[in-house]
Amino acid sequence: MNFKEELAYQVKETEAVIMKYLPEEAGYQKLVLEAMNYSVCAGGKRLRPLLMRETYRMFGGNTEVIEPFMAAIEMVHTYSLVHDDLPAMDNDEYRRGRKTTHVMYGEAMAILAGDALLNYAFETALKAFSMKDAKPLQIGQALQVFAKKAGIFGMIGGQTADILAEESNQDDVTEDLLLFIHEHKTAALIQSAMMTGAILAGASEADVKAVEKIAYNIGIAFQIQDDILDVTSSLEVLGKPIGSDEKNNKKTYVTLNGLEQSRQDVERISKEALSMLASFANRNLFLEQVVADLITREK
Repeated sequence: MNFKEELAYQVKETEAVIMKYLPEEAGYQKLVLEAMNYSVCAGGKRLRPLLMRETYRMFGGNTEVIEPFMAAIEMVHTYSLVHDDLPAMDNDEYRRGRKTTHVMYGEAMAILAGDALLNYAFETALKAFSMKDAKPLQIGQALQVFAKKAGIFGMIGGQTADILAEESNQDDVTEDLLLFIHEHKTAALIQSAMMTGAILAGASEADVKAVEKIAYNIGIAFQIQDDILDVTSSLEVLGKPIGSDEKNNKKTYVTLNGLEQSRQDVERISKEALSMLASFANRNLFLEQVVADLITREK
């Protein structure tokens, strides 16, 4: 298979793992379960669970212990999108061509669905302890990373800084602040995915630290590329309105550093990530292609 065929196949496999762990829609709480499943089934790249599994494989992992964590990280990612779309946050009515959860189920049920997905993510990840070939110490270490990267010192911290930055005078938004937001709001869950995969496969502490740096670079390059596409792409290609940052007078990496410098930084940061990935004893060429494709994407 060529890369696109392999990617489509692996995304389909990843999707099957996620679907296996979704809750049954039954009982008096059925509506919130429907809203949870509706949110997760909205589609997407399934990037984080895919990166998790491929990192796990790179370090020699070959059991099903990774699967509950794959489903769990997609639940965390989805809950963050459900809450982002709420009227109090971005107030978006559509995501990936479908009505957002709060439009379909009401604001109160969307809040509950987001809360439920976050809690159910941990219920799901904890199932790894009872699986065949489970290694409790590794699972505990993975859970520590998983929890921290999703919380106040990870994604939620980044989201907080982002909201405050939008509400402040844009002249006060520095590159240091932007990088903090990108690191915590975007890179943290990529770090969570890849570090969790490495830990569960038994990678050394030094290798896990290297993976954390690689995932940081991937997240920063991904977000800068997103800022670039908001300036250079089109509605037809990107699938969402462009120029929204400029329209909202929102300071981005591109407005701070210019288009050409931003492109150079994406190339520099992504080359470092790919070079580090290629340095491990057992290279995962498919993972390297996924990262390269992600960073240089056109939509």
